[in-house]
Amino acid sequence: MKTSVVILNWNGRKLLEQFLPSVLQHSLNKECNVIVADNNSSDDSQEFLRTHYPNLPVIVLDKNWGFAEGYNKALQQIDSEYVVLLNSDVETTPGWLQSLISYMDLHPEVAAVQPKIRAYKDKNRFEYAGASGGFIDRYGYPFCRGRILHVVEEDRGQYDTEIPVFWATGACLCIRKKDYTEAGGLDGRFFAHMEEIDLCWRLNARGRRVMCVPASVVYHVGGASLNQDNPKKMYLNFRNNLLMLYKNIPQRIYYSTFTIRIFFDILAGLRLLLRGNIQSAQAVIDAYRDFLKMRPYYKPVRRENLQKATMDLIPTQYRKSILIDFYFRGKRSYASLFEKGKIDYTASRN
Repeated sequence: MKTSVVILNWNGRKLLEQFLPSVLQHSLNKECNVIVADNNSSDDSQEFLRTHYPNLPVIVLDKNWGFAEGYNKALQQIDSEYVVLLNSDVETTPGWLQSLISYMDLHPEVAAVQPKIRAYKDKNRFEYAGASGGFIDRYGYPFCRGRILHVVEEDRGQYDTEIPVFWATGACLCIRKKDYTEAGGLDGRFFAHMEEIDLCWRLNARGRRVMCVPASVVYHVGGASLNQDNPKKMYLNFRNNLLMLYKNIPQRIYYSTFTIRIFFDILAGLRLLLRGNIQSAQAVIDAYRDFLKMRPYYKPVRRENLQKATMDLIPTQYRKSILIDFYFRGKRSYASLFEKGKIDYTASRN
């Protein structure tokens, strides 16, 4: 099989009932199959699939491995040229998959692509987790072409060009199986959140490209597992982001980056306290505690990543602070960050 669309499910029977029909309608052909990987759900997801989709391939995992390791386990059993990691709360559109695969076929230097992601609940707006391509600033804070921090833009066609990005969203990530495997896949210790950014960092650093192809459009509900204000989500985002930085950041900017990053995170924690979000502030503290506990394990991982990197700085990494731009310079849109609304990608990748 050339392409496998893999939907990771955990207790998502209602989401499967709602969104699986569109995926099957717009994806199945002689070169593509759709597979559900089930993280040992305790609801009636598996029974629903057996009853309503008896011919649909289902991989049943032995426990809830989380997003990252769940996909790793599932993809070990799939032998396709391309795999698409697709969230169970995504509605697809006609031609969404062909646009991605056609682009990959024409560009062998590209390891992964994402479509344009719009919000399912407000279909004229971009969706928080991906929009029209992902980036990070120099201190590791992610943002998107179409979403700066919590401000999500309306999609007016302003970001319909194909561009290289720093990261492609895990909500809908089309990647060559070979690149996925050679880069080490998603980091299973992350469990969930930031794992796709970490993977894309490794791909970029090793000379492979990650792209956004807005001709492909899908709609994402978002927050189906954990909503944005959930303290556990806050914890995972902070902890995993710190681990990602530690794993990948070049040595020559290591200390300066972490010094300023810690300062910003202290301010974030204080802001949460002042707003009465005690649990979220505690989540930030817990994230730092566990980051320090886990860091020794990642020393050899960091060493390997730096050894395999073919470039020091990645052209698609934003060189400034997105926090300063947002809070002090009033920049609320992706286009406002750059002259003519885009990054200069002409910098050497060597």
